[in-house]
Amino acid sequence: MKPPQDSPAANPAPDDEPDLEQALEQVERSLQALKNRHAQVQADQQRQQDLQPRLTQAQRELRHNRSQRLRTEVKQLQQQLEELEFALESQLFSWGSLKEPFWQAIRFGGLGVVVGWLLRSWMG
Repeated sequence: MKPPQDSPAANPAPDDEPDLEQALEQVERSLQALKNRHAQVQADQQRQQDLQPRLTQAQRELRHNRSQRLRTEVKQLQQQLEELEFALESQLFSWGSLKEPFWQAIRFGGLGVVVGWLLRSWMG
């Protein structure tokens, strides 16, 4: 009985090694970017949780004491919270994350319309 021949899949050609290394580097960069984005989201959420009680307290104080300092502080806190909310929303929803589902919906929706037309013409 002959020993089994080495398959090409078992021993990649030397030309495949740079491609594999590049793919691994790309995966590592993507993972690091994801970790960075996750850390930023957590920091923004923590900052949002810290600012919300300060805003509530400043608004309560503003009802009792209508000082210019309190008005300015409330406006600044509201602006910071709006910026954090926008940053959190923009990090969660981006064109990159919606691109693939969008094109799948276009592709399969279009395919459904074509099949529907074919069935309609065939049946009627």
